[in-house]
Amino acid sequence: MKIAVTYLLLFFVLCITSCKEDVASTDTNKDVPISNTSLNHVEPPHWWTGMKNNQLQLLVNHTKIGDFEPKITYDGVSIEAVHQADSPNYLFVDLLISESAQPGKFDVVFTNVNNEKLTHTYELKSRDKKAEDYIGFDSRDAIYLITPDRFANGDTTNDVNDNLREKIINRKDDYGRHGGDIKGITSHLDYIDNLGFTAIWPTPMLINDMPQASYHGYAITDFYQVDPRFGTLSEYKELASKLKEKDMKLIMDMVANHCGSKHWWMEDLPFKDWVNQQEALEADKPLNNSNHRRTVNQDLYASKRDKKEMNEGWFVRAMPDLNQRNPFMAKYIIQNNIWWIETLQLNGIRQDTYPYPDKNFMSDWAGAIMNEYPNFSIVGEEWSTNPLLVAYWQDGHHNKDGYQSNLRSTMDFPMQKAIVDALNENESWNEGLVKIYEGLANDFAYTSPKDIMVFPDNHDMSRIFTQLKGDVSNTQMALGLIATLPRIPQVYYGTEILMNDFEKPGDHGLLRGDFPGGWETDSINAFKAQGLNENQLKMQQFISKIFKYRKNSPAIQEGKTIHFAPFMGTYFLFRNFGNETLVLILNKNENPITVDLKRYDELGLNGNQLINIVSDEQVTWSDSLTLNSRGITLLTTKK
Repeated sequence: MKIAVTYLLLFFVLCITSCKEDVASTDTNKDVPISNTSLNHVEPPHWWTGMKNNQLQLLVNHTKIGDFEPKITYDGVSIEAVHQADSPNYLFVDLLISESAQPGKFDVVFTNVNNEKLTHTYELKSRDKKAEDYIGFDSRDAIYLITPDRFANGDTTNDVNDNLREKIINRKDDYGRHGGDIKGITSHLDYIDNLGFTAIWPTPMLINDMPQASYHGYAITDFYQVDPRFGTLSEYKELASKLKEKDMKLIMDMVANHCGSKHWWMEDLPFKDWVNQQEALEADKPLNNSNHRRTVNQDLYASKRDKKEMNEGWFVRAMPDLNQRNPFMAKYIIQNNIWWIETLQLNGIRQDTYPYPDKNFMSDWAGAIMNEYPNFSIVGEEWSTNPLLVAYWQDGHHNKDGYQSNLRSTMDFPMQKAIVDALNENESWNEGLVKIYEGLANDFAYTSPKDIMVFPDNHDMSRIFTQLKGDVSNTQMALGLIATLPRIPQVYYGTEILMNDFEKPGDHGLLRGDFPGGWETDSINAFKAQGLNENQLKMQQFISKIFKYRKNSPAIQEGKTIHFAPFMGTYFLFRNFGNETLVLILNKNENPITVDLKRYDELGLNGNQLINIVSDEQVTWSDSLTLNSRGITLLTTKK
């Protein structure tokens, strides 16, 4: 009985105490916090000590946070400036993190004129490795491009997320979600490694909470969150770690030009110029699409109107065009990208739609990253087939307008087109293989040709097998050349098994098809070479042979290049380094042909024994060579 009375009295005391606390919490004259919790958004979510740039700008989003003043008491960290936004629900807080700052957690206390307080705990972490140890990709690498939703479903439990707008999995819908994820990639790294690739580039895996077509990843709705249908941040980190165990690299696809229309900030934009055409957007008026006239970036005579329509136009209404001329937006993007480099210990960035954002910002963006990580790599997408336009964006190029991009690598759309045209066209003086010859001759325009990324196709264009009209020999010639050129090669998943989009050429949903074997119910498993037809097996083995050889070939990775004008329907290209010479021969003749090898005497190969990389047959380099059928021959002096 005494025990019961005691508990009753204790309960009564607790109730009184609780009531007093409730009253105190509603009394704005009392010096007590409203809450000791994270605010709606504080980005970046955390940072690191020991960064070369010791400045950090926090984006703080919370109801009426603009009425509050932040304060920090932590050795080595000070507030340099506080910026109010046009919206009362944002603050931008500039921090200075000195060299003496130690890793740890500290409170940022926000106080308003009524002495109401909000507290957010922020963390500084220690860096896991030095900035110079972030080694980028280069001509020693070969990159495997993946659309994660379509590659492999490693975890069926994350296929649908009821908290997101698109809730359906439907593999019959080319534009729906199919269920591929991060675990699907991680579980098949052995396959990618055995094909000879040294790096992977997945298309964006950050959250796309869009009502439809969210699978592709380019309409990001939170730049700091992994899409839960792809997996977790821990699983993303595990992917990066497993790649490093295999001495492979991770490239992250990033988007500085736009976000998704369902991004959390679109309901309450911090500034009146946070996105381009914001006034029209908020008035629900029609928006101008980009004119896609990318030449305005280089054109000495470009009108202000054309420039404005190019850089401020939207792709589509579902993708708001970000205004990088706003200094807070500019800093936000740069810090976000650095955050991901540190978090995942990335080896590189592929920047989407490179010429569309403000070009001065893009120079600052690349410069900030390369300043922090001097051995890092960035490749920018410039979808132009004119090599002069591509060359403009590479770091060190002497541009008439004085523009310096700070960008190490660009994408070789000119060579991609030249290869397809060369193999599809009949041979003549100005058509056919001469397109490759003259395309490579344009390398004089590039600051560093070997740092440019070449590819047969990608996630935005018809599969190379489709572009080459279903011709297996031509497809092998294209892939063999790409593996051999003084470039960084990139191959799209499934090219090795002749995936195609013949049914609807160029249809994005179709060309980003499911990799057979990535789902348990698949009747064909290309990962295990089960159920493939003869041509698919042949192509898979071909890719593995040439890219495995490339992985250990100094001649291909950094050797001297010599090529000869096409002759009798053939094209000869040589790569040489030390005692290793690699010979590539493209032959478009249907019938056997004997080639006079004295044309190539300057290489000094006469009498040498060479090995066919694909067939392992030995060939003696003498006065002539008979090519029995149309296709590619790859020979090496390397034993």
